[in-house]
Order: sequence, then C-alpha cells, then structure tokens
Amino acid sequence: MPTRILPAGADPDAVRSLVTLLSQLPDAEPQPPVTDSTQLVDALARLAAEAVDELPEVLVVHERIGPAPALELIREIALRFPAVGVILVTTDASPGLFAAAMDSGARGLVALPLSYDELAGRVQAVAQWSTEVRRHLGQGGEAPGGSGGTVVTVSGAKGGVGATLTAVQLALAAQASGRSTALVDLDLQCGDVASFLDIQFRRSVADLAAISDISPRVLADALFRHDTGLALLLAPGEGERGEEVTDRAARQIVRALRSRYEVVVIDCGAQLGGAGAAAIEAADTALLVTTPDVIAVRAAKRTVRMWDRLQIRKAEETTVVVNRQSRHTEIQPALVQRITGTALARTAVPANFKELQAVVDAGRVHELDARSTVKQALWALAGELGLARAAEGAHRGGRGVAGATGRVPGAFGGGRSEPVTRRGKRDADPGRTSAGGGASDAGRMSDSGPRSDAGRVSGAGPVSGAGRMGGAGPVSDEWWARGAGLASGAGRMGDVGLTRDECRPSDAGRMSGAGQVSDAGPTGDSGQVSIEFLGMTPLILLTLVLVWQAVLVGYTFTLAGNAADEAVRAGTAASPGGARQAACSTAGRKDLSAAWRGDATVSCGGSGYVTADVSLKVPVLFPGLIAFPARVHGHAGAVEEAKD
Repeated sequence: MPTRILPAGADPDAVRSLVTLLSQLPDAEPQPPVTDSTQLVDALARLAAEAVDELPEVLVVHERIGPAPALELIREIALRFPAVGVILVTTDASPGLFAAAMDSGARGLVALPLSYDELAGRVQAVAQWSTEVRRHLGQGGEAPGGSGGTVVTVSGAKGGVGATLTAVQLALAAQASGRSTALVDLDLQCGDVASFLDIQFRRSVADLAAISDISPRVLADALFRHDTGLALLLAPGEGERGEEVTDRAARQIVRALRSRYEVVVIDCGAQLGGAGAAAIEAADTALLVTTPDVIAVRAAKRTVRMWDRLQIRKAEETTVVVNRQSRHTEIQPALVQRITGTALARTAVPANFKELQAVVDAGRVHELDARSTVKQALWALAGELGLARAAEGAHRGGRGVAGATGRVPGAFGGGRSEPVTRRGKRDADPGRTSAGGGASDAGRMSDSGPRSDAGRVSGAGPVSGAGRMGGAGPVSDEWWARGAGLASGAGRMGDVGLTRDECRPSDAGRMSGAGQVSDAGPTGDSGQVSIEFLGMTPLILLTLVLVWQAVLVGYTFTLAGNAADEAVRAGTAASPGGARQAACSTAGRKDLSAAWRGDATVSCGGSGYVTADVSLKVPVLFPGLIAFPARVHGHAGAVEEAKD
C-alpha cells in the first residue's frame, strides 16, 4: 500500500533534496511540498474535514520552516491531527533536541545531511505507527490480530498435492482485494512460484540470507514486482543455494515482510528444512494441503506429528485444506480432520484439472478464468482465512476489489472466519458463517467451525437469516453463486467450491424463494458424461454403419465363391454345351438367398478344364432394397470328369 508523505520546509534546496530522496523510497507517494507553517496547518485541516483517511501518513518537517518554530508546529499538529506521524529533519541531532522533539509529539528525527537508509527506516516505522493509530481509532480497515501484517504458510503433505497453486491463488486473492501482499517461495530446492507466474528473476531469498539488518531498500531490491501487484521473494534458481537460508535468516525475512505488507503468503513446499520450520512457527496461520487419498492423508498425519514432536506447531493450530475433492472419493474432509487431529478449512477445492492444465502449462496461473470452480474455491478460502477483505474502497477512496483476472465479490472479508492462529482465536458470532462457508447438519459447519441456527438463504442474491454468510452485504455476483458460497443440489451450503453433486442433502441449508436450488449451474459428473455421450452419438452411429456395410461386402464375396464352387462341380459332371451351362447356372443359384439370387450371373466354359464365374451385386445396408452398381466375382475351376 503506498505511503503518502508530505514534506514541509522553507529552504527550497533542502526541500528539493528531501523530495528526491523520498521519491526513491519503495511504495512512497510524496505530496507537493508546503513552504510555511500556516499553509501546512490549513492544508491538513482541509484534508481532515473530508476524512481522516485523506491525511498523509507521514509529515516530514524541516527545521527551517516559518513563521512558527518547528517544535511548536509539531506540537500543534500532534494535538490537532494525532493520526499523522511527524518526522523532524535537523542539523542538530543532539540528545537534548531529540528529547524536545519527542516531547512535542514528533515520531522521529533525521539528521542532516540526509542518509537514504536512515530516512527510509524512519519513514517506514512512522508510516506503520500511523496506520496502526488509524485502525485503533476505527478509521481504517480491519484490525489485525497483532502488530504488522498477517503471515500464512502453505505446506504440502507430499509433493504434487497443490500447495504452490494454493499459495499463489491466496496471494492473488489478497492482492486483488486491495491489501498489499507478498508471496515468498521457501521451497528452497524445488520452488516453482516463478514457473507458475512465468517470470525471469535475478534476486532470490538466498541473497537476503547473509544480511544481518534487512533495510527497506535491501528488501525492495530482492523483491520482484509482478504485473498483478504482488511482491515476490523467490527461491534460488540453484537449489544448492537453499542451504544458505538458515532458520535465523528466515525469521528475519518474515519479520521484515510482516512489517511492510498486510498479507504475507509463504509457500513452504513438502520438504521441511530449518527455514521452513522457522516460517511455520512464526506464522499466524499454517495451512497443510492434502488430497483425499490414503497416501496423501497418511503423509499429512506424519507431517502433523513431526511438527508437534519438533515443537514447531501443534496439531490443533494447523489447518488442513483438502484439494481435488470429489463426492466419488472414499475419503471425505471430515475423515481427514479426524485422522490428522487438525482444524479443517470449510472450503474444499474441487477436482477439476481441465480448468488448470492450459494456464499451468503456459505458466500463467494468474490468468485463470474467474469462472473456474478451482479459482472460486481458493479465493473463497482466502476470504475464510481473512486474507481478502470486502470491496469497500481503499483508504484513498474508490478503489474496489479488482484484480488482474477478474472481479471479486464484495462478500469476501466481511464474514471473517475463525482460522486457527498463534494470535488467539477471534470471537465468532454463532449466527454467522464465513465468506465462502455454509451451514450443514442443522447449522453445524464442521467440528472446528462455528455453529449457526439455520443457514437459510432467500432469493438468488443476498444471504439472509441466522446463518448469514459473510457480513459484507448481498452476494451479487455470479462468481459467488456458482462456487464461493452457495453449494447447489439438495440445498446444503456445505464445503465451498464443491459442485451440486458433491454436497449431500441437508435440511439446514435449504434455499427458499427465487433462490430455490435447481439444476441450473454447474452439474456433477453424470451430467458431463451425458453431454459428452450425446456429442459422440453421430460418430458412433457412423462407425456402426461402416462396419455393417463391410460385413455385407465380405459376406457377398463368400457367397460368390461358394456359388462358383457349386457351379463348377455341376459343370464337370454335365455334357459340354448347353447342358453344362444350364447345370452350372442352376447349381450356382441354388444356395443363394433371394436378395442376391435376382441379380446373380453364372457362366461356365472350358473343355477338359471347366471354369465357373459367379457375379453378385453388393447390397447397401439392407439386402434386397438397393445395391451398389459394382459387382464382386467368385471364380472356380475343375478338371472335366472322364466319361465311361
């Protein structure tokens, strides 16, 4: 999120130098400078009259400002505009002036000549303080569970379960909702985040490993800014360099990112190393992705036990996400939760690799169609975890939840769920479920989720009743109706992201009114098979016709050969001349059925060696109705029998 900085000073050269340095700071948004104290106070008053959020986060005051002295000006600003953090720029950095500046209400002091690192560090600290003050005063967004941003780690129970895809989509959802987001690839030997987003990079997390004090400038140099707005900290291209990233370095990197970004998503892969263990231990939410098969669930159980033995994270503090879920699988999410002993994400990701194959092969996962059920489920998971917030406009006003891949519904973050975090469980309204959640079994979400009384929805849009999904307002997007919140079918609002056939019937989540559940929308496997079969029917019929016609051709050849044998046998016994021809013709036609007999021609000839030739027409599909103009021939010969 950009930090608005207002410079103020009467010395043009000093102000120009200050603005030049401020413009080089990462995510900084310098405002036009103010030249005197009266103009400064008036400008702040005008902004405050519109809204507190319109005030700049940081005010940098040069000591040579008039007509009011700098310390008196700072005291007045601190009293009238407490949400603005003030930094004093001075040539005298003595302890006495420092104490006087702090007493006046300044949040920091920077000595002249200006140093980039000192100025960047002080601006970052003051901007973070200002943001926290505004949140505390109720003027900003949702208050986080603690200081800094939210850190979420995504690990795989084993390789290939979809941990990287989950991490990327969670980060994209958070960024699209207007929250500043960083995505870190801590799968140090086999990281694929760069491949999923089709980027070439020079810097990696290994470049930060040897740095004892990560300044904002150093961190900005190591980050890759993606087209979607994500800040990426990638795994090294050479896997052996992953050993350079120690647990101490990982903790320092996580702290630095947490202080600068509202959301930090870390892909830890399936292999546990020192860096990954440190990240999981420091995370607010640790996700473990698995698939509903025996091998993956066993691996998830082993991973949870290992984390517990190593005192990285307790089982009840880990949230399992079931990927590639289908109603046809023997293992359902509730069983996974029972086996692993962990919390279970209410959002299950459906099995639909066809939607993913093209974008994964092209390395353009961020361009996944917004209608994709997989994307809808993963973005709903982001809402459930509180990573994405409602589209109410940024603190600058008017900035909605729009990302590179499409529109996100406003119900994302209003009904924030209760993910298991290290910062304590958030209070839950028992009558509410999270965005993307739903009520099942008389309002019971799952063993780890809140309970609601009904979970009834009315109409096709807003969700109402005791079991209201989300708190951000009506569900007004087809995106939400299809996959993120309403599970169609018999009416159960169960695991989000499942299709109609993947939800069992339940009386608790019954739809009413115009929103009555029908067969409209995504259907199950049976409907897909029926559609595919209908499309294949013409091809199947054509194949059967061709096979039948080939059988008729072969059968006609057989008849012609047999008739020729019979004709030549009769011809050898008859006298030469007309008697032989008559005997041949009669014998050749004798065993032919009516469909072939009418158009058959039989001819015999030869002396001493008798030959017979039978010609038959090939019928088209149905013998006796129509025949091809071409004929097939059967030929036979035999030595004339000697006469006594």
